[in-house]
Amino acid sequence: MWEITGEYVVIKALENGVTIIGLTRGKDTRFHHSEKLDKGEIMIAQFTEHTSAIKIRGKVELLTKHGPIRTDD
Repeated sequence: MWEITGEYVVIKALENGVTIIGLTRGKDTRFHHSEKLDKGEIMIAQFTEHTSAIKIRGKVELLTKHGPIRTDD
């Protein structure tokens, strides 16, 4: 069973083709999952014992416990 940390990130795509990549924990950081979002789509991502980081390519609005973050070119 995996541990739930309660850390969630809400990702809203502001353009088509946004890429979300989950990165693993452990000795070697590796890609373990990826998703593509189109404009207006929302994904809720969670940090777990397997996911230590999330890489995002494209324009998005993030909602985190630290507040909103927006990527703009």
